[in-house]
Amino acid sequence: MMTDPVADMLARIRNAGVARHPDTTCPSSRLKLAIARVLKEEGFIEDVTLEPNEGKPQLRITLRYNAEGRMIIDGLRRVSKPSRRVYVGAKQLPKVRNGLGVAVLSTPKGVITDDAAREQAVGGEFMCEVW
Repeated sequence: MMTDPVADMLARIRNAGVARHPDTTCPSSRLKLAIARVLKEEGFIEDVTLEPNEGKPQLRITLRYNAEGRMIIDGLRRVSKPSRRVYVGAKQLPKVRNGLGVAVLSTPKGVITDDAAREQAVGGEFMCEVW
């Protein structure tokens, strides 16, 4: 039984990058798709697509690598967990690695980055950080 599907998706991305796989798959959900789209918009991953697999949709996440063959994502960390939810207000939004990374938030306006949340002056659940 999987208790934290978002952490599972982040671990699959991290493991595929270490193994230098071109892409990885994971079971789909609306939240995981939204997080993957934010990572794509920020340039951390190449592409995200939905694929049918025996009636259950799966996310195929295509990873990005630099010229030396290292994954663009240096690190991923799940912040808000099922056992301990972390919420931040609009004025307490975190800066990840002094602005070099991205915090992914689940807000009333959807899943967005910390910069977009600052622009819109909204807070929410601090899902994960990527750098």
